[in-house]
Amino acid sequence: NYLKNVKLENQTSEAIGYLASIDSINKVNPLVASSILNELQDQRSNLKLIASENFSSLPVQLAMGNLLTDKYSEGFAHHRFYEGCKNVDIIEEEANNQAKKLFNAEHAYVQPHSGSDANLVAFWSILVQKIQNKEIEKLNKKSLMQLTEEEYEKVRQLLVNQKVLGMSLNSGGHLSHGYRMNMSSKMMRAYSYDVDKETNVLDYKKLLERAKEVKPLIFLAGYSAYPKKLNFRKLKEIADSVGAVFMVDMAHFSGLVAGGVFEGEYNPMPYADIVTSTTHKTLRGPRGGMILCKKEFSETVDKGCPIVLGGPIPNIMAAKAVALKEANSESFKTYAHQIVKNAKALAESLMKKGMSILTGGTENHLIMLDVFKSFNLNGKQAEFALRSCGITANRNSLPFDQKGAWYTSGVRIGTPAITTLGMKEEQMEIIAEVIYETLKNAKETTKAKAEVQENILNKNREKIKNLLDKFMLYPDLIIN
Repeated sequence: NYLKNVKLENQTSEAIGYLASIDSINKVNPLVASSILNELQDQRSNLKLIASENFSSLPVQLAMGNLLTDKYSEGFAHHRFYEGCKNVDIIEEEANNQAKKLFNAEHAYVQPHSGSDANLVAFWSILVQKIQNKEIEKLNKKSLMQLTEEEYEKVRQLLVNQKVLGMSLNSGGHLSHGYRMNMSSKMMRAYSYDVDKETNVLDYKKLLERAKEVKPLIFLAGYSAYPKKLNFRKLKEIADSVGAVFMVDMAHFSGLVAGGVFEGEYNPMPYADIVTSTTHKTLRGPRGGMILCKKEFSETVDKGCPIVLGGPIPNIMAAKAVALKEANSESFKTYAHQIVKNAKALAESLMKKGMSILTGGTENHLIMLDVFKSFNLNGKQAEFALRSCGITANRNSLPFDQKGAWYTSGVRIGTPAITTLGMKEEQMEIIAEVIYETLKNAKETTKAKAEVQENILNKNREKIKNLLDKFMLYPDLIIN
């Protein structure tokens, strides 16, 4: 019904293309078409504060919906195992070039389907480059395929017994950094490091001691729930002191690197041997991953297929090329700086109201709110209450969280998406007020839910509605 009586004369070409695609879907599967439009309405009606989400442009979205999805293109640009990949070559090379320009990287690889895939490719590239190839040389063979079964088993055992040292999930790291339930800890011997128990901040001296104790092959930096910048010069020194390959997962903050917010010692590119990232989050592209690396690792990284990946997804690489071109602009730099300004303003407003914020604020795009200490709620109750008043956020465990990873003591709040909508510091005060009023009045009903009085909910919903009416998602996209 959303498309009924839509008038196209006042729509942009992007909007017309978007609506036409949904109309085509509707003719085949109305349930899917209506769900897409319902999601648009849902995101126009709820304030997105999930730190790992954003809004990609309509051109980025439209680049994903075309016949490129029908192409098999195993290999990499100009080196395929299928004929007829000339146009895919052009697109992948363009995405790689835009990534290299944006991050001042020696080499780029945009095939990974996700950030976790990018990490797996990076891990195996390091293992192949640093362990497998050297062992093959020692055995006087030219390739892995020439090894006998006994020789291959010896090499395989060496690969799975290498050590990786990454930030623990408990302290704000990511599942793919060595969490026991993740593949990263099954393909290698995984060790972790934590933030300081008193400050919740990384102690680089203690981290050096931990690295010397473990002596990993891979020293991994990066986070999904840590509100501070990382000093990559210090981290590189730690990696070098134990002879480790220095790998950085900048999935969460790659847009802040691209936009020039993280500079000097806080930019991983001059220091890391290999860098992984998603292409969404702060980078504002399609869901996917990429790898940036020194030339030393380029040959093995380009063999992500067949090492880890299946065939590339050309339509997603096309969307990455569009998004990376968008990020190579002055307007994106302005946007990236505003993300952090908004996060700092929101954190300050929350703290002024007496709420407990991890590390006393933020230096990046995310805020960790201790809802148990502030309101005697668990994270699941808090996110339920916030959603009921029109705010979408996600619960997140805090360091050494006694409530575990399901219920948690915290809520993670991020500003990338609301900054894309055009909001600034003034709006952060309104958002902080809604968060405070909602959670202060939230009453536990079950272990997973908390309710707020209807009059308070209505008042807060109206505030959120006024914000979203003023800062509409895709204002050029006009539907009934």
